[in-house]
Formats: sequence, structure tokens, C-alpha cells
Amino acid sequence: MEDDVLIQISNRIKERRREKNITVQELATRAKVSKGLISQIENSRTIPSLIVLIDIIKALEIDLNIFFKDIQSGANPFPLIIRKQEEYEHFEKEHAEGFHYQRIFTQSIKKSTVDIVLLELDPNAYRPQVETEAFEYKYILEGSIAYIFGEKTYTLNKGDSMLFDGRMPHTPKNLGKTKAIMLVIYFFENEE
Repeated sequence: MEDDVLIQISNRIKERRREKNITVQELATRAKVSKGLISQIENSRTIPSLIVLIDIIKALEIDLNIFFKDIQSGANPFPLIIRKQEEYEHFEKEHAEGFHYQRIFTQSIKKSTVDIVLLELDPNAYRPQVETEAFEYKYILEGSIAYIFGEKTYTLNKGDSMLFDGRMPHTPKNLGKTKAIMLVIYFFENEE
């Protein structure tokens, strides 16, 4: 399955869960999986097995045909993709306060998928360290950010950038008193 399809599925699970006012824990209990697994699936950090995916969809009390309707693979022909700012998709990730993500676009390119996101960090924004099954590129557009990897911290200012393996535990922290903004590019490798 292509990563852009997986992102559509994870977003749909999160949207349907919220529409039905079901907590992550309630969905996990209904699907007989852990709360952490639901969180990882919703945040595109892991790929569920087909059986687990079906159990989650059934736990949401949604017909499988309705759930998968309009999920598209390779909807946009590559190499040229243009997205206007008003088309950016807002989304949230786990256990994060003051983090405002906007997905610019996601596109499979041969054996990988590129996911481009704008991340705005409020002053005092917080999230525990996470791991992502992707390489991550960060470009600081505004502000000053401390990037924490385990016990090490690196300071990045406007115009600075970095590329790293997202499988290392990491989290950013806004060092300023105003919103910090960064461009984030995830490079997911498709296994064949």
C-alpha cells in the first residue's frame, strides 16, 4: 500500500472517531488493541495489519465500502503538483499542545512517498519525544527552535535546516515568546 493511501486511511480513522465522539481508549477497547497502537495509526506512525484495520473500522461501526469510498492512490499525476495555501489540510498529532500542523501535499515518488507539512509551534508547546518511520527534513521559517534527540539538544534559528532519521526519538521546543514556524518534509520509504 502506498504511504499517501495510508495517510488518507489514518486521517479517516481519526475523523470518524471524532465524529462519533469516541476517545482513543474507547476505540482501542472496542477493537481489542492498545491505545498506543490506535494513536500511532491515527498519526501515520505505523501501518496496521489488514485484520487490525478491519477490526478498527468495525469498532467505528462503519461499513467497509463506505469507509474506503473516495480513498485514492496517485490521484495527482507527478511531476508537477501545485497546492494553494487555502487547500492545506490542518491535522493534529498525539499528545501535543500548541502544535499546529498543515499538510501541504503527499505524493508517492517511485519507491518513496514525500509528505510536506508546515508546523507552527506556540510558545510553551509541548510533546513527548516521538519516532517516525521516515527521514525528516526541517527548515526553520520563523523563530528559534531547540530540537531534542534523547539527551542531546540542537538549536536552530530562522534559515537553519536539518535532515535526520525519524526513527531516533525526537521533539522540537519553541525557544521564543512568539510562534515559531518550520517546513517539515517526511520521506517515507516504500518496501516492496
